[in-house]
Amino acid sequence: MANDYVFNDALPVAPLKIAALEDCRSLARKVNDHIVNFRKNDTKELLRRKADLRYRGYDVESYLLDCACPRFGSGEAKAVINESVRGTDIFAMVDITNYSLTYTLSGITNHMSPDDHFQDLKRIIAATVATAHRVNVVMPFLYEGRQHKRTKRESLDCALALRELQDMGVSNIVTFDAHDPRVQNAIPLCGFDNFLATYQFMKTLFEHQVPIRLDKDSLMIISPDEGAMHRAVYLANNLGVDMGMFYKRRDYSQIVDGRNPIVAHEFLGSSVAGKTVIIVDDMISSGESILDTAKALKKRNAGRIILCCTFGLFTNGLEKFDDYYAREYFDYVVTTNLNYRPPQLLERPWYLEADMSKYLAAIINSFNHDASLNAALSPTAKIQKLVTRYHADGYEYFQTIQ
Repeated sequence: MANDYVFNDALPVAPLKIAALEDCRSLARKVNDHIVNFRKNDTKELLRRKADLRYRGYDVESYLLDCACPRFGSGEAKAVINESVRGTDIFAMVDITNYSLTYTLSGITNHMSPDDHFQDLKRIIAATVATAHRVNVVMPFLYEGRQHKRTKRESLDCALALRELQDMGVSNIVTFDAHDPRVQNAIPLCGFDNFLATYQFMKTLFEHQVPIRLDKDSLMIISPDEGAMHRAVYLANNLGVDMGMFYKRRDYSQIVDGRNPIVAHEFLGSSVAGKTVIIVDDMISSGESILDTAKALKKRNAGRIILCCTFGLFTNGLEKFDDYYAREYFDYVVTTNLNYRPPQLLERPWYLEADMSKYLAAIINSFNHDASLNAALSPTAKIQKLVTRYHADGYEYFQTIQ
């Protein structure tokens, strides 16, 4: 294991505890296993260097906190912590998108909504914050992140939720690919870190031996709209290739399903003919927008089309994706395991999963040591390492990368 995760002079700020809600237990277990391996490796490395091995909290087999949020027959709930958390550094993990969980309300089965998950998160915080050394929230999909700004007479739900967490005593909030990270301005005195999955996208494509050539004549990065442009610019600059952008022409005279319907997708950029195209965005909700983008690119004679999104919600099901795949409008869809994915999605031939558990474990481990995240966890450095290896070893390198 690389020594990037070894903290030579830093001790944990407090014993680590991961308070994973039921909605993200599978991801939390993977994160926990990585942290255990990190710290076993750290112990061996520090012993080899004859470093000071005062208490580090590295002799624990699991950092998962024994906790739950049971519900009464009326649908009300409470948080139960089954072990001491006094003086600990708690990382409360929640996946607000997990609609597979249910609870009973007066004999009626209800599926848990994002509101239900957020309430359970607050219950865990309320049950631990008084005695814990510090409480941090790991919320990969930011609650109400899509309602980050006010248009006309609307609520600012994301800002209100962040303020509520801060007022409860949360020290840091960790999220991924926030719809608009500027919402952190609502809590200027609270830690807010927004991480991207860019490196994991590229690593996943290489590990699955998807043929990609890193040159301007063969590869292009596309933003499906104006809001995702900064993601496309970042990846294109790191890979040294061109980018393009679609913008949506909407009919502002009517509202359908709470939004103005899209009339057409207009493209800005150089020719995509014959090129492999990677479309990057923060999420796939219904999939309408990104599928229309893929179809428009195929009409412009693009070669291989790959859709990369941090969160795959697929709120309208998978049938349209199956149809577009059969029509060869796209080749692959890559999303992360940061949110709930239905089992049938994992069986699709067009789906690739980017595993974020090791990255998230490294983030939590670094936070627990109050260590800088820049050097060891910078996606820019890791992407540049891939690019350097490509130019040194050629295209064949990516056929065998692990």
